[in-house]
Amino acid sequence: MGSGGFDFDSNFETWVSDGLISLLGYSHPAVVLFVVGLSKEASSPSDLVEKLVNFGVPSSLGDSLHSFAEELFTRVPHKGSEGANFQEEQVRETVVEKQRYYTILDDKEAVDIDKSPTVGISKNCSEKSGEETVEVLKLYGGNKREEKRRVYHDGDGGSGGDADREKKKLGEARKSDTSESERHQNHDVNVLRKASRHAYLGKRVEKICKYVLGHCKMAEVEYRQLRHTKELCEIVKKQLEKNDQSHFNGYVMPECYDAGGSVNQRKRFGASLKHCGGEDSRYEPNLWEEQQVKKASLKFGSQDRKRSEDKYPVIPGDQIELVRGAIVFEENMPSHESATAACSKLHSLEEYRRLLPIFGYKDKLLQAVHDYQVLIIVGETGSGKTTQIPQYLHEAGYTRRGKIGCAQPRRVAAMSVAARVAQEMQVKLGQEVGYSIRFEDCTSKKTVLKYMTDGMLLREFLSEPDLSSYSVLIIDEAHDRTLSTDILFGLLKDLACFRPDLKLLVSSATLDALKFSDYFDSAPIFNIPGRRHHVEIQYTIAPEADYLTASVVTVLQVHITQEPGDILVFLTGQEEIEAAEEQLRHRTKELGSNIAELVIHPIYANLPTEKQAKIFEPTPKGARKVVLATNIAETSVTIDGIKYVIDSGFCKMKSYNPRTGMDALQVTSVSKASAKQRAGRAGRTGPGKCFRLYTAYNYQHELSEDTIPEMQRSDLANVVLTLKTLGINDMIKFDFMDPPSADSLVKALELLYSLGALNCKGDLTKIGRRMSELPLDPMLSKMIVASEKYKCSEEIITIAAMLSVGSSIFYRPKGKDMLADAARARFHEGNIGDHIGLLMVYNEWRSCGYGVSWCCENYVQYRCMKRSRDIRDQLERLLEMVEIHKTSSLNDLEAMKKAVTSGFFPHVARLQKGGSYKTIRHQQSVHIHPSSSLAQSFPKPEWVAYHELVLTSQEYMRQETEIKPEWLLEIAPHYYQFINVNGSGSKKNILNQVHQGTVRT
Repeated sequence: MGSGGFDFDSNFETWVSDGLISLLGYSHPAVVLFVVGLSKEASSPSDLVEKLVNFGVPSSLGDSLHSFAEELFTRVPHKGSEGANFQEEQVRETVVEKQRYYTILDDKEAVDIDKSPTVGISKNCSEKSGEETVEVLKLYGGNKREEKRRVYHDGDGGSGGDADREKKKLGEARKSDTSESERHQNHDVNVLRKASRHAYLGKRVEKICKYVLGHCKMAEVEYRQLRHTKELCEIVKKQLEKNDQSHFNGYVMPECYDAGGSVNQRKRFGASLKHCGGEDSRYEPNLWEEQQVKKASLKFGSQDRKRSEDKYPVIPGDQIELVRGAIVFEENMPSHESATAACSKLHSLEEYRRLLPIFGYKDKLLQAVHDYQVLIIVGETGSGKTTQIPQYLHEAGYTRRGKIGCAQPRRVAAMSVAARVAQEMQVKLGQEVGYSIRFEDCTSKKTVLKYMTDGMLLREFLSEPDLSSYSVLIIDEAHDRTLSTDILFGLLKDLACFRPDLKLLVSSATLDALKFSDYFDSAPIFNIPGRRHHVEIQYTIAPEADYLTASVVTVLQVHITQEPGDILVFLTGQEEIEAAEEQLRHRTKELGSNIAELVIHPIYANLPTEKQAKIFEPTPKGARKVVLATNIAETSVTIDGIKYVIDSGFCKMKSYNPRTGMDALQVTSVSKASAKQRAGRAGRTGPGKCFRLYTAYNYQHELSEDTIPEMQRSDLANVVLTLKTLGINDMIKFDFMDPPSADSLVKALELLYSLGALNCKGDLTKIGRRMSELPLDPMLSKMIVASEKYKCSEEIITIAAMLSVGSSIFYRPKGKDMLADAARARFHEGNIGDHIGLLMVYNEWRSCGYGVSWCCENYVQYRCMKRSRDIRDQLERLLEMVEIHKTSSLNDLEAMKKAVTSGFFPHVARLQKGGSYKTIRHQQSVHIHPSSSLAQSFPKPEWVAYHELVLTSQEYMRQETEIKPEWLLEIAPHYYQFINVNGSGSKKNILNQVHQGTVRT
């Protein structure tokens, strides 16, 4: 501690501090300095006591205060002892003033001065420090030089005027030398100050490290602060090491000695090792050349600063401005990584089951199931509700009274979950645990836990209306609201009243469970927390005009500015995904090596299976994966490693218009429930971010709460046929959760009547019962039933199987469009139509042994062909059940076309003068789909029957076949009738007009 020119050591400070603590009970470094200053200014111990009392020290301390003041006064020097110093300071100033008028001595005189004795000075300065002694020596040398200079001038004998002028010149030179020396002195002082500061910081770092690395008991707050300090120390240490390594940019002679002074052979032969391909095999002349190039290259700013373009990341110019909206926090449950890591160390699946979030709620759940007949269970994906709840019920003894059934909306989920549960229960799949999906039944008489699709459970109602073999039924993923799920809700609600012993559990992954509770007469809700991490939601400041371009730009922004983690982008369909993929590849190619590698993988329904599987491949090191997906990635597909989600805010939704009979596949805004599902994909394995390309106002005020259920946007002909088969005749009074429109029900009843499935009273006919046994659309079922008349049932079930797969049989890879189109046209030679063309595809695939290579060569999706084969095998087995004989007439194209027309006579269109078509039923202007074989035919057929109408960019007919108008009167006289028929055989007089939409009732 220094004050007023005197130095005090730490022992003196400690003594003063201890005295203050004994007197006042506290102490502080500032108080110590203040008290010492008072003692220096005091003239006596009593004066010091008076000063202390004036500044607040209690006078009641008495003798202790006086003794402390006396001892402190004796230890501290006072102003009287500074007289000698004051005189020495005056002498010093006088000498410096005189030196300004004398020149610098030559080297000989300087040497003499250095040899002069210093005994007299050492007596006067025996108590000075080393620095004061050096300074006095300098003053002494100045006095000697002054005496010599005076002798020299006295002996000169020159004139006084010359001497004055010479003195003036010497004085000016002396002033310049003095200013130069002052500048050097200031520079030296700055250097010494920096060196002193670095030395202090070095000692301070050692003290902090000792404190940080020490082990002592501390509070939680102190522990967190200590942990933070440790992290800072590590960062500073690494940065210092980095600075030491990169401080000098040039060539340094190799050092062959280590820190201990011994020879370091590694350093000694380092140069030789480099030439032999050692750690750094670059040739030394090349290194020298690189250094010269760096020196010669243009640099911006100072030398110790990098170029400006290296300081900032490469960000696309058209950035998307985002604003932070909210953070979705989940329960503090074990993370997915920790659970997975723990699972790898465990030897028993039973121990892994204990890590699931639902395990802590097992007893409460079983108690709730015991107390209530219907229970609504809300649990996030990953909570374990699908795999664990049936096992808990089995362990509780519910399987003694019957099976436990779990209905899933997706077949893949039913298969995978059943396999997992069988593994956890250590039983063989198909015995105690099994699954039942379309085309595959992996169950036995021993099965007590049965996983199935909701469609299969609905089919079991036909054979077992009371489901007496089940004691518990679980409707999983109820938030999907498929057609089968909504029908099951109404049936099970009535069944629960009929069977009080039946337990019904409705499981959903959304928090909007109040609607389910109200539907099931205020059933209780049981919440199970998941283990999603918090997800930060960000919105755009303003609406985006082009969400496709905005999605691409946001991907690049995230890739360049955000931490490592894969990206999931939600788009609407195949065309947009392919366009986005092309834009991303083009932009990343332009940026080149300025950014890390971006691996792009698309996922949509028509993509081949082997390409879909690429999204599950691990991301290469140093790269980032971006998945461009449709809404299939919301629930059907789970991709590990996703940390960022980009939500375009749109999706393609299929809706049915009962007045036109058209399915519209249009781009529409997502619902809030879908937006939450998309955002949740970013928090599966860790904290994530969701970038919504719409404003927060749009989300709050313009998006609907839930997605429109399929029941309100689908053709209900199959639903009505199923309900009629179950004996439910009053469709209006059926307890739907979300009732469909009356128009949809009326049109469905009208279609079934025209197909002959219902009579005039609305009851099922024999044809209708045969149709209900076939798990197909009513028009396809009627086509198969009518094939018996035309002796072509073998071919018709093949066509029905191919049509059931959808429009994704053929695919067109990018860059191979012409090859794919040529391969497709080969199956439609002779203008046979799309239906017969599908038959040719299947027959040729079968003749080649159902091979995968054949599908690749002809640009046909093997997955779709395999599914069509499964459907055909099932239909072939059902032909005997519905009493239809298997017949074949492969060469009779007219018979097959008549059988197709028997099922699709309501879907007939006629060519107009402008080249478009107009439907007979609703007079709707339509066009042949570009993918149809009839799109390029010339002349175009006048009459066509089509499979379905879709609305995309315009109204299109899918899967068309040319027909003759006479067949309409032959097949459906109750639906069509002549208005004006001339007897001549000309084309104009065959059928001038067909009455539009006339249905005979």
